[in-house]
Amino acid sequence: MYQDRRNLYQQLENLRSSKILVYVTGDRPGLETQIHSEVFDFFVNHLDRIGVTEKISLYLYTRGGSTLTAWSLINLIRQFCDDLEIIIPSKCHSAGTIMSLGANRIVMTKQATLGPIDPSVNTPLNPQIEGAPPTAKVPVSVEAIKGYIELVKEELGVKGDESLARILVALSEKVHPLVLGEVYRSRSQIKMLAKRLLANQITDAEKVEKIVNFLCSDSGSHDYTINRREAKNELGLVIDKPNDDLYAIIKKIYDDIQQELCLTDAYDPNSILSGNRNTPYSFKRGLVESYNGGSNHFCSEGQFIRVDIPGPAGMQPGIQDNRTFEGWKYEPAN
Repeated sequence: MYQDRRNLYQQLENLRSSKILVYVTGDRPGLETQIHSEVFDFFVNHLDRIGVTEKISLYLYTRGGSTLTAWSLINLIRQFCDDLEIIIPSKCHSAGTIMSLGANRIVMTKQATLGPIDPSVNTPLNPQIEGAPPTAKVPVSVEAIKGYIELVKEELGVKGDESLARILVALSEKVHPLVLGEVYRSRSQIKMLAKRLLANQITDAEKVEKIVNFLCSDSGSHDYTINRREAKNELGLVIDKPNDDLYAIIKKIYDDIQQELCLTDAYDPNSILSGNRNTPYSFKRGLVESYNGGSNHFCSEGQFIRVDIPGPAGMQPGIQDNRTFEGWKYEPAN
């Protein structure tokens, strides 16, 4: 719980000679949250309480989210400090990796992972998922488009402008040309943002180009994970390895957050109901916290009710989700 973690935040601040800001987007299946612009004002409030200081440590756990929000949050934090480090206890993928590039250094535990930053585009013009509602669209990723082109050229041996033009026409019949253009624009934008963020960590232009190319395309898959050794030795990022005392506190904070957000628990309304006819629920799904600034937490609240649903074979048992609240709540620091 937040009040229990405050002591750990203070210990972490003392060890790092910095002020601690914590941002977690939960990835419990069925209750996932992402980096989103709605947290910007929460960051402002916490940073106002912290004030302008020499060093800030951002404790970050996320599977990703909005690229431009990641860019905005890092630039916001840097208005309050000269030295920014990001502490990664476990997962820090996609837009989370983008945020990490803007730090002066990245503190990674042995189980911490970064990931590629290649974008996926999801617009109303995206291909529709067959058999799904009209609003359900197939995300189009840079890697999928690039992989298709490479397959045509390198594996199938298609050459010549006329042949390639026919291939592109066939692709545009499946994926709207404006979506293809948006994919290219997004990739160019992310590469630009990544290069600008890395200037805080690496000044060698050749190294920066190598890192950005790998994260944007050369990794081959958005699911690829980058451990501490690869991040430091292969990519050349500025990585700090925590000593035993630092690791113990980072792990304690993570374990407490993991327990509160049930990150490793399956989301199963039936098991939550157990043998009951109805059961109230309250799920914390993400948080922004600091020692003096309190805890902003995103949560869903409501009640699961066992109901009978008519079907082809007669009435079938089902579960109704009566959600009464979904949004952010605030718990002040004591």
